[in-house]
Amino acid sequence: MKNKISNKKSFFSKLIVKIIRIFGYEIIDQSNLTLPLKNLNANDNLSKSGVKSITIPLGVTNITNKINSLSIIIRSYTFGDIQNSKVMLDQNKKRVFEFPKIEYTLRTINSIIASCEYAAKSFEKLKFKIIITDDKSTDENLLKIQKLLGKTNIESEIINLDEKEFFDEIKTKDINGKEISKNMISNMRNILKSIKISEESNSDLFYFLEDDYIHKKDAITEMLFTYEKISSQLGREIFLCPADYPYLYSNIDDTKIFIGNKSHWRTVKESLITFMTSKKMLNRYYDDLKTMGKIRHHPMEQKLHEIYNNEICLSPIPSLAMHATNINSVYGLPPNFDWKKTWEENR
Repeated sequence: MKNKISNKKSFFSKLIVKIIRIFGYEIIDQSNLTLPLKNLNANDNLSKSGVKSITIPLGVTNITNKINSLSIIIRSYTFGDIQNSKVMLDQNKKRVFEFPKIEYTLRTINSIIASCEYAAKSFEKLKFKIIITDDKSTDENLLKIQKLLGKTNIESEIINLDEKEFFDEIKTKDINGKEISKNMISNMRNILKSIKISEESNSDLFYFLEDDYIHKKDAITEMLFTYEKISSQLGREIFLCPADYPYLYSNIDDTKIFIGNKSHWRTVKESLITFMTSKKMLNRYYDDLKTMGKIRHHPMEQKLHEIYNNEICLSPIPSLAMHATNINSVYGLPPNFDWKKTWEENR
């Protein structure tokens, strides 16, 4: 008799769950935090790309801003001179771990490949593309980059910059009238090239990236799910940064906190020139973004910060990537982050 009653309860429970799911809801068994009829735990990723974002216990956000494609543009400067390759762009400081610059570039690319491949499991229909815009790397370094890209099925491309391209657009003196270095001109040329690529592409999202940001495996997954979720909630396009910079804690600034997919995100008014945003946002601020490659402001990102006065830019807590600069840089290593582990995982 007990078995019959138990079987009836089980049957009716499953029937009720199925009916509830037809109306777009999910049932959680709070006795063991599992989802009936699904082999999932409440702590697992419950969101479905392009459809809905689920956060326990906050519920469901229906996705109205679906992402179909992402282009990641990595600005590469690996240098040929071994001595100069160990110091940061336009500075005399060595980077954390003190390797030649090519090592940071390779680990950045490797981390992006791994993160995109992991994201593709959740975003099965999304088109990924990795573009390397390289300025004056040696043939040896370019071969290393090509071999790395050849190990993945993700579409990729290496674009070698022409030193004469944008020659007439880049001012050789900064806003204070001081001559800028060849390294800085190279940097500005690369910025202009990446923006031009975005203008000619039809991707939904673009991720502009310096070649010294080493990402966690779930970084791209979190950024994509968060972009879909928060832009849908707000009904507007946004900016995302991958890093929780140390300088963000040097002042007591007002901020707003958002729940992404599996991380917290907060509004920021400043970032470096590593950010994710939409084609629509790039079209809206195209001239302002190009200015960062034409005129050397102090800080270089001044025009970007002015954009953030009108738009929402979010930074993750904790960080999704480490900016591998000098250990003492306020723009570098994120706090409360396992730098060594992330570095070693992307060897």
